[in-house]
Amino acid sequence: MTGLRYVYAVCRPFGAPLQAQLTGIGGAPPALLHHHGLVAVLSTVSEADFAEDALRARLEDLDWLTATARAHQGVIDALTTVTTPLPLRLATVFRDDSAVRTMIEAREEEFRRTLDRLEGRVEWGVKVYADIAQAQPESPSPKPASGRDYLRQRRAQTRSHEDMWQKAEAFADRLHRELSEKAENSRLHAPQNPELSGASGRNVLNAAYLVPRAHSEEFVEMVDSAKDETPGLRVELTGPWAPYSFAGDAVTRAPREEEEGGEGT
Repeated sequence: MTGLRYVYAVCRPFGAPLQAQLTGIGGAPPALLHHHGLVAVLSTVSEADFAEDALRARLEDLDWLTATARAHQGVIDALTTVTTPLPLRLATVFRDDSAVRTMIEAREEEFRRTLDRLEGRVEWGVKVYADIAQAQPESPSPKPASGRDYLRQRRAQTRSHEDMWQKAEAFADRLHRELSEKAENSRLHAPQNPELSGASGRNVLNAAYLVPRAHSEEFVEMVDSAKDETPGLRVELTGPWAPYSFAGDAVTRAPREEEEGGEGT
């Protein structure tokens, strides 16, 4: 095969077929390269797009980057339904099959150790958002009769908002503890910036949970039961994902979180 090798993930051999209509980068089905009892899931891509200089320029094209990240994540999602993949960084490319085999050999022990630890497990993401306006709709206040009345109203409003934030943080802390007890492991991520995420409300919980597949239904039901518990709080569940947050040094950041990459990383 001519062209560079774009590697999505490394995993163990699996028997179940991937989705029949699955396509990767460039629209072709991903291929499997077996080596030393491991599998690199890859596509052959053109140097015009993925050679080092060309890729650097391509990464400035947001439309191209979005399409590439979507195709990358589509392959990872498909793999997650049949096995435990260790996703590699977005736009990880190698010169040829031999270079991919060399990469596997160099990281073989690391890959095997991580796969042993994560086998049969998936990652679920849970976010909690607090929206004061929804929890405490503003009602018309009587016109203050004096400056003292105005200050009294402002202090009461400030105390009300502070109480709401305290309740939101207490809810998020409790939910995180309860979900952590059901999960094998958990990770707290930094709150999302609303200007970047586009989500409404303040993000008071942004966490990931490592859950055995066999217990995922129970975990999802637990999250669902908390969704309408407190007015003004919104609970969002995402997943199941490949266990990005728990793979340690075996993988780099997920393409849904990072939008840059490099050749031969």
